[in-house]
Amino acid sequence: MNKSTAEIVREYGPFPGAERVHGVTYDGQNVWFASGDQLNAFDPSSGKMQRTIEVAAHAGTAFDGKYLYQIAEDHIHKIDPKSGQVVATIPAPGGGGDSGLAWAEGMLWVGEYRNRKIHQVNPETGAILRTIESNRFVTGVTWVDGELWHATWEGGESDLRRIDPRTGEVLESLEMPRGVGVSGLESDGADRFFCGGGKAGKVRTVRRPRRGAARDK
Repeated sequence: MNKSTAEIVREYGPFPGAERVHGVTYDGQNVWFASGDQLNAFDPSSGKMQRTIEVAAHAGTAFDGKYLYQIAEDHIHKIDPKSGQVVATIPAPGGGGDSGLAWAEGMLWVGEYRNRKIHQVNPETGAILRTIESNRFVTGVTWVDGELWHATWEGGESDLRRIDPRTGEVLESLEMPRGVGVSGLESDGADRFFCGGGKAGKVRTVRRPRRGAARDK
């Protein structure tokens, strides 16, 4: 396993009216984050808030190119970002113990925090298609360039992990500074991870490691 220290390149927040940051996603223009009773969007170039949607937003957040998905207690809501309306609802696989949320290849990927699992879920029915085991509490989940990454937060320590999506083996780890937790995780599709900061009320940008000869194949 490749192990290194996470490089935090920027911090956003705290944001007015948003005491905590839960799930995080990116729509190609704005970063969205969940803060309990609303979704918030900000411009990552300026850091300025763009809009909010009043909706239950307790954990992970994802974007499929058109709709937002948001964990709300023991359900996942599909939300039209233009109208702010919930257009569909499916059960969350962890029954309320869910954490991170990601969209990849037409499926949702859902972290189950204390049970240390990541579930691949049918976005239409909520059916669990397969489950990957972790050995630490799972928070955020994201896919980028065919790589599955997830965040952990346990015992005051947090890291970002690239794992084998078939076996759950940890291939790479980026350790956050002690006391800096990651509550949500999203890639911008390039060289940045957006990381929710939990009760710190911040979103941090971490540099994604470059591909190279040292990276596991």
